[in-house]
Amino acid sequence: MGFMSRDQQAFFHLTEARVGTAEVAEAFDRFAARYAAEYAAHGKPCVVTLDNAPWHTSRAFLDQVDRWASCGVIVHYLPPYCPELNPIEILWRKIKHDWLPLSCYTSYANLKNAVLEILGDFGSKYQISFV
Repeated sequence: MGFMSRDQQAFFHLTEARVGTAEVAEAFDRFAARYAAEYAAHGKPCVVTLDNAPWHTSRAFLDQVDRWASCGVIVHYLPPYCPELNPIEILWRKIKHDWLPLSCYTSYANLKNAVLEILGDFGSKYQISFV
């Protein structure tokens, strides 16, 4: 899971478990904790754009939104059935279709290492232009 700004700043929450509401909320908790200091310093909220996936709209997730807002992380939902409007979807597509070499698919370990390398180098070696 990831949070990404248009200026190539990113925060990734890695998991090998099945992703559901609890895992997404944990990622938000970690991101909000990291962003809280920035928010306290400059008072500018961070707007996180989400699609309408079930884990983004569950009661358990929605119950946390006010707490994240107090850390400066504001949740904004895209219209239904429009995940392509979320900039991070461009990142996932670039990773899958452009940056992962075919050779990394020979084993799970190779694939995992290749993905971790890309995520680690995102913003420097791997960039997306939004212009």
